[in-house]
Amino acid sequence: MALEENAGVTGASAGIAGKSWNVVGHIYTPKLHTRNALIWHAMIPDGTFVPPHIHTTQDEWITILTGNLEIEFGADVHKAGPGDTVRMPMGEPHGIFNRSGDEATCVFGVAPSRKLFDLFEALDGVTDPQELVRLSALHEVNFLPPPDAA
Repeated sequence: MALEENAGVTGASAGIAGKSWNVVGHIYTPKLHTRNALIWHAMIPDGTFVPPHIHTTQDEWITILTGNLEIEFGADVHKAGPGDTVRMPMGEPHGIFNRSGDEATCVFGVAPSRKLFDLFEALDGVTDPQELVRLSALHEVNFLPPPDAA
């Protein structure tokens, strides 16, 4: 997809080129995509999660708008709520869990954007965990094996 580098406003309910992706039950709506950054709005239902993974070529951050999330860095669990920003630097494993009882909404960002926009395009609607892991590895995101598989 062409990079979106023009100044302007992407409306609250709008996505770039009308896009919105369903990735592991989360609804991601891209808000900005340049060579330097990808920013998206996420709706994360209660009881869903992004398993521990590593961005090998990107820094990532989340700003929580509503609800609460638990962010796992290795064995450490950090709780984040409205107004909090969580930074997950490249090369460090992290998982994102909503165990709050309510939907969480937040804004995610990665820099540089690298292959993540293309990954979300590929993952839209994928439900098979093994396919998710395979496609992610092709796009510079590596999932850690589940604890019982280690």
